[in-house]
Amino acid sequence: MKFFFSRDYKYKHRYFSSAPLSPTQLKTTRWKKIWEVAKKKLMLLPQRILRQEQAFGNILKRKEKKIQVFYSGRLKEKRIKIKFYFFLQKQRTKHVFLLIGETILLPISGLAALLPGPNVFFGVLALLMIIHWQALKGINRLLKKEHEFIPSLLLEEWEQAVESKKEEELPGILEKIKKEYNLDNIHKILWK
Repeated sequence: MKFFFSRDYKYKHRYFSSAPLSPTQLKTTRWKKIWEVAKKKLMLLPQRILRQEQAFGNILKRKEKKIQVFYSGRLKEKRIKIKFYFFLQKQRTKHVFLLIGETILLPISGLAALLPGPNVFFGVLALLMIIHWQALKGINRLLKKEHEFIPSLLLEEWEQAVESKKEEELPGILEKIKKEYNLDNIHKILWK
């Protein structure tokens, strides 16, 4: 599995992996019906958010001490390490606040159980909390690991085309990135 750190077309940094998007697994069968409805609702979220959360969660499965991260190579290694560190700190803070907000909303969504039918609100919120919690744990573990930044000519070509606003070249570059690194839906992560 490969990890990537690149800018999207809005100049925001994105962190994602080459792992295919797969829903998080819940081990209890008690909530199975709610879980299935919640998974369908959750998959409606933007791919760039889901893939980033999954990439953070995938760090928990990695045993090696050094994580390879592909980037554009346009910045010096020291500068990209600083950018990546601050990116992870920002993501950690965001996830802490999201979890606090979701924890506050959880009892309120439990009241929806009084409505007929499955409590989809509670299920979706619980699923989001699980995903955010796994991502937060992954971010914390990622901060403790060593990072080996590997320059990628394709990501450099992508960032240069975005900076120069050459929109006609972007689909072709994304197609090359997709083939080279086996990344499905890369256009939904880095572009529109």
